This record gives sequence, structure tokens and C-alpha cells, in this order.
Amino acid sequence: MQWRDFIIRTALIIGTVALIVWAMPRDNRSYFHVEQGKPWKYADFTAPYDFPIYKSDAAIQAEKDSLMKQYEPYYQYQKDVEGEMVRKFAAAYADGIPGLSSDYISIIANRLHRLYQQGIMASADYDKLHKDTMQMVRIVSGKNAVSVRITQIYSAKQAYELLFQDEKLSPQRQVLQKCNLNEYIVPNLNYDQTRSESSRNELMSSIALASGIAQKGQKIVDRGQIVDEKTYRIVDSFRRENDRRHQEQSGTEFTLLGQILYVALLMFCFTLYLSLFRKDYFEKWRNIAMLYTLIIIFTLATALFMRNTFFHVYILPYAMVPIFIRVFMDSRTAFTTHFTMLLICAIMLQHPFEFVAVESISGLLAIYSLRELSQRSQLFKTAVIVTLAAMATNLAFDWIRADTLTKIDYSTYNYLVVNGICLLFVYPLLYLIEKTFDFTSDITLIELSNSNNEVLRRMSEVAPGTFQHSIQVSNLAAEIANKIGAQAQLVRTGALYHDIGKIQNPIYYTENQSGIDPHSQLNDIESAQMIISHVTEGLKMAEKYNLPAVIRDFIATHHGLGKAKFFYIRYKNEHPDEPVDDLLFTYPGPNPFTREQAILMMADTVEAASRSLGDYTEKSIRELVNRLIDTQVSEGYFRECPITFRDIQYAKTVLIEKLKTIYHTRISYPV
Repeated sequence: MQWRDFIIRTALIIGTVALIVWAMPRDNRSYFHVEQGKPWKYADFTAPYDFPIYKSDAAIQAEKDSLMKQYEPYYQYQKDVEGEMVRKFAAAYADGIPGLSSDYISIIANRLHRLYQQGIMASADYDKLHKDTMQMVRIVSGKNAVSVRITQIYSAKQAYELLFQDEKLSPQRQVLQKCNLNEYIVPNLNYDQTRSESSRNELMSSIALASGIAQKGQKIVDRGQIVDEKTYRIVDSFRRENDRRHQEQSGTEFTLLGQILYVALLMFCFTLYLSLFRKDYFEKWRNIAMLYTLIIIFTLATALFMRNTFFHVYILPYAMVPIFIRVFMDSRTAFTTHFTMLLICAIMLQHPFEFVAVESISGLLAIYSLRELSQRSQLFKTAVIVTLAAMATNLAFDWIRADTLTKIDYSTYNYLVVNGICLLFVYPLLYLIEKTFDFTSDITLIELSNSNNEVLRRMSEVAPGTFQHSIQVSNLAAEIANKIGAQAQLVRTGALYHDIGKIQNPIYYTENQSGIDPHSQLNDIESAQMIISHVTEGLKMAEKYNLPAVIRDFIATHHGLGKAKFFYIRYKNEHPDEPVDDLLFTYPGPNPFTREQAILMMADTVEAASRSLGDYTEKSIRELVNRLIDTQVSEGYFRECPITFRDIQYAKTVLIEKLKTIYHTRISYPV
């Protein structure tokens, strides 16, 4: 069994570590969230190494725009285009142009020659370049390249219009337009992409991306100092340089190993704490599942927030973790879990100490404020207390580091307020936790204790004697629980429901009878079975009305494996020579296995028996209580639950004092 426990707990640690480390950022980058004109909210920042101070994007763009004015795109001069187009024109009008003399053929050919010599460019390229009339282009002809202003070149459309502006051709415009001369005007300057891009890249490479160097050890900014444009550029340059160095790293093996070792140590210590001080939690895996799930969820959320600088880590309501654990488990485990989670999350942050301090104090106050959760309003008060505590702790750090109030970054307090608002979602999430991990909170128990609930209301109507008995037992049991430090609300609610099975046949139980005893019509075995059936019927009703498992346990254990003794003893007396089947007179059980269940058994037995006392004196009550509880102890009903003899003695004392008050005992005067 020990080896099995060891393997399970080791697997639990490994699985948790694997999930957390998988989500952690695998780099040493600094996640600064800085705004120009706002105070620097981190610790004093000093350059850890030499790095260039990069120019702003606007400054680089301005230099690019300035250099682009000197940029000259390359165009290749195509000599063959002119000859091809002129020959094509001459061939098309070899017989002359109708209505014109033959001289116009040579005139048009000459004008085409002039246009092609000047250079014709595609209209789209020309329109783009012509926006700046000072734009120069470089025309490459053979091995020579000549810079020409764009205004000295024609587009195809412009060349066509210039042709008709000629003094000799313009008078014949109407005739010449029918000749489709635009077919003979095509670009002879083609964009040279290779040379142009090479020239452009060479020009851009001449721009210096940095305007200086920040030297190692140089003070960049103090906490609380307003971040001006220059400081912002230096901090941003550090971030960019840090990112660049990270991308150039050959691997992150040591970072990964360090994270695994760190998280494994913390989870080992946490699991060791549970094994040494809360080993009973391992008996119910819902406890372990909730503890480890909460740690994993909040560390994964922290890792997600660290990858997105839009969100601040203080928005995450870490105090939810100790609240949930305090409500369903205990304070020590709540803080241990909370602190373990914070230490894991802190390794992902830029300034972990402040984070741990703020969230630890918040968690402690959340635990203190929920010692007993009995009202919804307590959760609202807890959210307010946690928010104020976090803000006060953060303010303490601000006052320690800032010399004036103007240097305090108040945006952090906005995040803490959002954190407090998120804590208000604890109440609906409590219901989700209950259903997911099968827990029962004090709020649920209080709601179940309401006498207007269907089961209790029905019991008060159908079996009023049983209802009054249940109320008396719940008060007695709660008083004992308060005395010995057990869960009073749990045992109070369990006591109200422990006898709901009597609703099915209430007349068979003495507290509901009024002169008529139906057992007179039954034999002892049948009567015993009828009495015993209120346990099994109660469990059926509990399942029908979806009562929590802890309440069903009270129904099953309040008689344990005891017997319906009245009918059992009478049957034995009436059949002295016959063997008796004890199972016919025995409750299905099991015996109590929690302190609260043992308390209910004692209170139930004593309260029921006290109704049959003939004389209510202090002596008779004391003898009754001692006899009944000592019998339960001697018959072994409490062997399987962690109740002590000291607890049992306190229970006796409480029962004696309460019964004395209920029945107004009188002093026995000497005769």
C-alpha cells in the first residue's frame, strides 16, 4: 500500500509539473508594459549590458522619405522598338494616307522618331513618377546610364497627344485620327526591377537604425519617474535587443531544466505537506483534485497573461484559491496552497517580490474573513477587504520608492479594483466547485436547513413529532460540535434530515402516535423491520431530492449497525429456546466514520430516550446520558471515527446540561 501511495503521489507531482512548465514562457525576456508620459512603475532600471538605442519608427520613416527623394529608378532603353514601330507604320501606309499627300508619311515617321528618342514610358509608371516633377529616372542604354528628369520623358498617352500638336500635323487632325496612330506609339523605356531594387536597398541600408549606445550599468529610469520620449526609446530598444538576443540563442535547455527543478521542488514540498499533515485528503480524491486543479489553472492563466502585455497580472483574482479551499477544507491548507501557487507564478514575473507580498497578504485576509461562511454578504465583505489590503500593500511599496506623490503609478490600483470585482464571482463559482468536486459548502447547508424546504415542510406536516425530535437533536448536536471543535453547521443540517425516512410510515414511531400503537397488529420481526426501514427509506428520499452525500451519510449512520433493541429483546424473551437471526433486527449501517456522525448518534439516542424518563432530575438525566453513551462506546460504534474519549466526555457534559435546561430539573430535597 505504501508503494502504491508513493507511485500515485509521484505521478501527481510529475503530471502537475509537466502542465505548468509546458505553459511557462521559455525565455528570459523582460515583459515591460510602459507608456510614454506615464510614471515608471517598476523598480529602478539599469542597463544590464551594452545595447544600441534604436531610432523610433517615425524617425526612420522620415529618413527613408528623405532618401527616397534621391532615389532614381532604372529604366532600360529599348532601341529596337522605334525601328519596329516606324517600319510597321510605313508598311501600313505604303500607298499613302487617303486625302493627304505622300509627304505626310515621312513627316509622321520623323515625329515618331523624335518621340522615341526622347523616351516613352508606360502610362501607369509615368503617372506615379510624375507626381513629383523633380523626380529623376536613370535610363540605361547599353553600358551607359543617364539621369533624366521625368518631365523630359513622355507617357504613351502624352506622346500620342504631342503628335497632333505638331504644327504640320495639327491641321490634318481629323484625317490622321482615322489612322489609329496610337498603335505605333508604345513604351520603349521598360522598368528594370533588378537594378532598381538593388539601388533602393543600397540606399535604405545607409540608414542607421540606432542613434547611440546605452552602456552596461547606465541608469535608465528610476521608479516613479515620468517616461519621456527619450527614456521610452531606450526602454523599447532594450526590449527589442533582448528579443533579438533570445531569437539568436541556440536553445533553451537550461531554462527548461531550471523551471522543471523549481516547480518540482515546490510541488514536492506541497505534496509532502499533505502527506504529513493532511493525509486524510488522499482518501478522497476530490480534495486532491481540487487543490492541484486550482494551482494549475491559475499558473496557466498567469503564463497566458505574461504572453499578452495588454493584460496586467493583478487582474487575476488569486485570492479565489484560498477562499475556495477555506470554505471546503481548512485554513492551513488554504494558505499553503495559495503560497505555493504564488511562488510558481512569481518566477514568470519581472518583479516577483512585490507580487508575492501583495497577493500573500490578500490571501491571508481572505482566509481570516471566512472563518465561518454563513451568509452571502460575507463574500462581498471579503472581496472589499482583499481589495483594500492589496491596494494598501502596493501603496506601501510606492511610498517606499517614490519621493513625491506625482511619481506614483495609479494605473496599478485600477487593476486591483478590477481584481476585487472579479472576486465577486466567487459565489456562483462556489456552486460550480461543489458540483464538480462533490463538496458541500456551509451556505448550501444553511439553505438546506431552511424549514421551508420541501422535505422538511412535508415532515412537519406528516410527522410533526419526528420533526420536533429532529430540531431538538440538531440543537443538541450543534452545541456538542461547537464544544469539541467539530463542524456545527454540518451536524445541525444532518440532524434535521436524519429521520426523513419516517415520513413514509409516521404512525409506527412513538413520537407521532396519539394513543394508537399499530405495532400491536405486528409481530416483533415485522415491527423491527418497519422501524429499521426508516433508514433505507430515508436514503431513497435523499436520492430523490438530490441531497448531498454528506447528508445521506448521516441518514445511514445515525443508528450504525445497532439493533432495534426493544423488539429484539422482547422476541428473545418470548422465544428463549429458538435461535435468533440478529440480521432481522439490525440496522444496515455503517457505523459512524466522522466526528459529526458520532455526535449525531449520541444526541439522537439520548434525546429519544430522555422522553421516556419518569422523573426529570439531575441524577436521572446524568445516569441516562452516561449509560447510553457508555453502551455505544462499549459496543464499538465509534471505533471507525476519529472521535476521542475527551470529545465523548465533553459530549456527555453538554447533553446533561442541555437536557436539564429543557426539562427544568428540580433539586431533590432530603426527606
